[in-house]
Amino acid sequence: MIGVSAAAAELIETRSYSTFLAVESWRGGELLADDVPTSAASEESDRSLQVPERVTLTVPRRDRGVSWSPVADDSPLAANGQLLRVQLGVGLAGSQVEYFQRGWFVIQESEVSGDDVSISAVGMLTLIDEARLVSPYQPSSTLASTLRGLIEPALTVNIDAALLDRAVPGGINYDEDRLGAVYELLDAWPADIRTTEDGYLSVTAPAGSSAPVRSLTNGVGGTIVQATGHSTRESGYNAVVARGTMADGTQIQSVTFATSDGPKGYGGPFNPLPVPYFFESPLLTTVAQCKAASVTIMARLQRQSAARTFEIECVPDGRLQAGDVVTVTTDDWTDLDCSIESLTLPYRADGGAQTLRVRSLT
Repeated sequence: MIGVSAAAAELIETRSYSTFLAVESWRGGELLADDVPTSAASEESDRSLQVPERVTLTVPRRDRGVSWSPVADDSPLAANGQLLRVQLGVGLAGSQVEYFQRGWFVIQESEVSGDDVSISAVGMLTLIDEARLVSPYQPSSTLASTLRGLIEPALTVNIDAALLDRAVPGGINYDEDRLGAVYELLDAWPADIRTTEDGYLSVTAPAGSSAPVRSLTNGVGGTIVQATGHSTRESGYNAVVARGTMADGTQIQSVTFATSDGPKGYGGPFNPLPVPYFFESPLLTTVAQCKAASVTIMARLQRQSAARTFEIECVPDGRLQAGDVVTVTTDDWTDLDCSIESLTLPYRADGGAQTLRVRSLT
């Protein structure tokens, strides 16, 4: 969750408040526009995607005597390396406004239609996704230095000091898919990444159980909580097999089974036999490393397929981010701690309610 003052947090959580939006355009470290006008604006985020964030804006074609058409390479809304810095504001007492940063986004496409310019922007990881490797990349030294080599200077990497680094075995080549190599490295480490609201890439140990950052209950803040009716056998893995290679060439592996207390747990009614997900990486050189990777991947797969899913509609809270843990009171008055898997956030007060898709952590 994005931090704000206690006064702003109280307004967001307990009563209606005035909202404000500030959008800037930057390119190569140069500010191109400090106040991009918007008639509509929203953000979508989905943890299941390699580039989770997407922002859409509608901008008047002409406003205050300025043309916002992307007619030149350095136009503020052109898709030539322009970045949007988005800040949201909360109206406080005495006509004061407290702004907090929502994030940085790469302009993907701008299109003029009638009197409007439609803007599509995406998260900063798109710089890594589109930067295919033009020749085989051979990592050296450590996991941390390899990760920096794959990502910087497109994004600045901040690695948590508590994350244990280790040497990379020789003879590894990554071909073409740069972002795919990043995610393989993270699974083998194991580690998680998140693009921060300041535009950095934060690398941390896989998140364990986290304290809820907010409670969402029926009748509070206009919240409506309903269980979805979707259920599928797809991706119902109840085991993860992580395989690697020791320095002497010996093949090793570790298997983690889904806990039996879940609806798709190993040995349960879903399937009494293993339904395995296989992960193999030369970065895994010990059985302990294989075990850590299999545990991390299993936790992600269970979060995606085994947990109960709920759809939430509520008063917009611009502090909430995908991955945050919230307490949800369902329509049968059961309190559940849930992780936010995807969200849609209107940036403007007239944009309607915020929607969340959350998954139970139990």
